[in-house]
Amino acid sequence: MNLLVLGGTRFVGRQLVLAALERGHAVTVFTRGQSDDDLPPDVERLRGDRDAGDLSALTELEQAGRTWDACLDVSGYLPRVVASSAKLLKDAVKRYLFISTVSVYADQARPITEDSALAALDNPESEDIHADYGALKVICEERVRAVYGQRATIVRPGLVAGPFDHTHRFTYWAMRAARGGVASSKASADDERGVALAPGDGQDFIQVIDVRDLAAFTVKLLEENIGGTFNAVGEPLVFGAFLDEVSAGVGSQPIWRWVSQTEQERLEATNLWPIYAHREPVLNIQPTRARAVGLALRPLADTARDTLEWAQASGAEGAGPSAEREAELLAQLR
Repeated sequence: MNLLVLGGTRFVGRQLVLAALERGHAVTVFTRGQSDDDLPPDVERLRGDRDAGDLSALTELEQAGRTWDACLDVSGYLPRVVASSAKLLKDAVKRYLFISTVSVYADQARPITEDSALAALDNPESEDIHADYGALKVICEERVRAVYGQRATIVRPGLVAGPFDHTHRFTYWAMRAARGGVASSKASADDERGVALAPGDGQDFIQVIDVRDLAAFTVKLLEENIGGTFNAVGEPLVFGAFLDEVSAGVGSQPIWRWVSQTEQERLEATNLWPIYAHREPVLNIQPTRARAVGLALRPLADTARDTLEWAQASGAEGAGPSAEREAELLAQLR
């Protein structure tokens, strides 16, 4: 296949490109050229800023009769921007696959399927990606379906983790577990050696998918020309089990000192951790439809191990509290 990727040099987009190349497909990426680019030299590179309305590089190729088997839209966040690229490429691509998010769902306190209620914008004019991220993605999906109909595919990832994560959110937990402490059966929560802070009580839910599993699934959908909407998420885990899997992957098991919401507020430590579990009674975004068409998930421990290896080799740092800040909080808790 000949694939066009809107985005493609960072994290999810980068892994999508690599997965497609590994499967023998030809890839063209359309980016602003502002991020580090370590993609193979045989990737065709087009430059433009879709947010600013600069699609001239795509327009020239489209007018010259250039076509692709599919477009993977990894970098669409605003409806007007997504609508522009979708309309421009309508006759140039056979299928348009839009990377959305599970944040599109209105109520995440119950088991969620692709047919669950979606978020709505309070302000129809909003382009605030941070405040209205999920609701804006809902409209982006609508714009794609309006143009492509049965030729549209929507993938809704959950929390994505793995090597080359520029947000460093999951990376923090892999690095913190690896920094661990004592490997002694005599260690206790009162022994500051090996004690690590974690939010909540360990019973809140989290779902993580490895970026490489997400990429492999996405390319599979294109290869098999599958349309529809799919939740691409990992299996639900309570946060305690999540950290146990991470610890197993990096070979180090800290003693997790759970910090309640009240304690966090008292210590002014709210929003300290880069990945926090969800406090709803149930967070169960169901990947049943995706699993039925080939979504495969590797063990979370493997993701943690590979993320740590990448972080150590690249000098990446996790986004959470420094060792000094954590020590201060531990002292206050004692």
